[in-house]
Amino acid sequence: MSLSGAQTGNLGRIVLSAENVWKSYDDGAIAVLKGVSFEAIEGQTVALCGPSGCGKSTLLHLFGGLDSPDKGHVAVNGTEINRHCNLLRLLRHEVGFVFQLHNLIPDLTLEENCLIPTVAAGIDRRTAHARLQQLADRTGLTHRLDHRIQKLSGGERQRTALCRALMNKPKILLADEPTGSLDEGTSVLVFDLLLDVVATEGVTLVMATHDRGLAQRCDRLLEMHDGRIHESVYAR
Repeated sequence: MSLSGAQTGNLGRIVLSAENVWKSYDDGAIAVLKGVSFEAIEGQTVALCGPSGCGKSTLLHLFGGLDSPDKGHVAVNGTEINRHCNLLRLLRHEVGFVFQLHNLIPDLTLEENCLIPTVAAGIDRRTAHARLQQLADRTGLTHRLDHRIQKLSGGERQRTALCRALMNKPKILLADEPTGSLDEGTSVLVFDLLLDVVATEGVTLVMATHDRGLAQRCDRLLEMHDGRIHESVYAR
């Protein structure tokens, strides 16, 4: 199913959309999203802010294909992902995900962790290694490629997670509290890098964060409360 979402006025092409999305858990006892509608355009950076439990992470999980809505429609590039016949193939090439706790495999090296998405997507080894070298150079990790994850600092792990998320050249990056586990100084450095990389690669970023200082550096800041988006503020 293709949802209407080619253009939004003169702003650009819609690459992510949610239409009246509802999501609950425990057989409906815990309502998390309550009729959320949302659009993000190509190349935009969007911050989702709000208290814990307001639905920020759940919305990202729906966009990332990690969960499905109870009602409503969620689409990536106009394709309703929960009804797509080959969801994994769509998401492997179009969406990258950065988690707060990075979800890296500790017993593997930085290089091995980053190559996993390319194997799943069927990218040849030479192309994958060239892409990894490019991203490692951009993120200052070239000298750490053969180090196991448990030997890396918190900032290096998040930079590794960013590299992994971008390995297949997705045009959409979902980031769930990407600096939430870092100290303030490292958080700013990682976020600076994140904004620089997504701008250079032309990536649309949707980020859930409690850090309003970081959120205000995005193009848009969305406020979420009680499972709803209450307002949309253009941060800059």
